[in-house]
Amino acid sequence: MNNTSISNSDSTLEMIITKERLRQAHHSFNLALVTTTACVLISFSGVGLVLLGKASEGTMTATGGLASTAYCLKLSKDANDRLDEVWQRLLSCTKY
Repeated sequence: MNNTSISNSDSTLEMIITKERLRQAHHSFNLALVTTTACVLISFSGVGLVLLGKASEGTMTATGGLASTAYCLKLSKDANDRLDEVWQRLLSCTKY
């Protein structure tokens, strides 16, 4: 009976940790989505500056926007990987 109590306690703790990781992954994904959108808009403004004849400003803005977009996509992938990990943990918990 004591082992069952410990097992249930461990299971409850794992579920709490899993829910927290899921919450963090959700917020990370949303943040990555918002920042990616902002970076894409910055890139478009850089392209617009190049088309208006302000090549140096436009090049710098577009380059900065593209670099930021690449980083934001990495953040999004990391958040997605965390969600996949949580999903695998949930699957392994339900098998028992």
